[in-house]
Amino acid sequence: MRLKKKKVGSYPNSMIVISLTAALFLIGFCGLIVVQSKKLISIIKQNIEVRVMLDKEMDSTQVAKVQAVIVKKPYVLVLENKPQVSFISKDVAAKEFIAETKEDFTQFLGDNPLHDSYRVRLQEFFFEEAKLKQIKIDLEKTEGVYEVVYQENLADQINQNLTKVYLILATFAIVMLVIIVLLMNNTIRLALYSQRFLIRSMQLVGATNGFIQWPFIQKGALQGLISGLVASGLIVGMLQIALRQIEGLGLLQDNVKLIILLAGVILLGILIGVASTFQSLSRYLKMTLDDLY
Repeated sequence: MRLKKKKVGSYPNSMIVISLTAALFLIGFCGLIVVQSKKLISIIKQNIEVRVMLDKEMDSTQVAKVQAVIVKKPYVLVLENKPQVSFISKDVAAKEFIAETKEDFTQFLGDNPLHDSYRVRLQEFFFEEAKLKQIKIDLEKTEGVYEVVYQENLADQINQNLTKVYLILATFAIVMLVIIVLLMNNTIRLALYSQRFLIRSMQLVGATNGFIQWPFIQKGALQGLISGLVASGLIVGMLQIALRQIEGLGLLQDNVKLIILLAGVILLGILIGVASTFQSLSRYLKMTLDDLY
């Protein structure tokens, strides 16, 4: 019976690919959550408004002058070449207040004490408590502005909570990365066990470590590439299902960052495959003949 010759670098790889794919998928999923949450926070920040209350008894010309000053401010959000500044009359403001509180204050006050106002949406960069205070001071210097109002401490609360979320996700990703490296080292070490005598034989006939390692490194890179591609495919598939099931999720899509994330998952798979193979192989290259048995 003819014996099948062993080929350098030919060892079972299904378990390695499955293990690495699962780990890369979890890391990629964490990255996807970060990308989506950043987009969500960006949308939230851009929709929070600063209210610029105007002095009473102002005519339309004076009101227009105030608007002309506001739209030129560098912190005003501009979308599609249109500054996000909207005028709200005191009558409209009264209707909104009554709708929210279910109380008609005009019945016992006999007059509308509210002011005409501008609602100003700000650029995301200025969404910090210190910067909002500076914006408040700056706008209140404008002639015709009675008061500037915004939800104080909201910016700091959102930023602090966001930092906590990112810290938790980063910690989880680091822990997963450490587990992956340890798992891959053990898995590849076991896979290479069947080739330990072949490696030793090549050393005895004068093969250099680099020559012996190259086929294994190539296979490790291929395993990492396959795992990265499969994990990326699973992430995209899961995302497509979520987009169909969850209304409004499409607003959080950032295709550029998603492509970067998927490319990072694939690259990470290759790096882990190569590094783990190299690390595990180095052990067998340094073993004595007695250790191999």
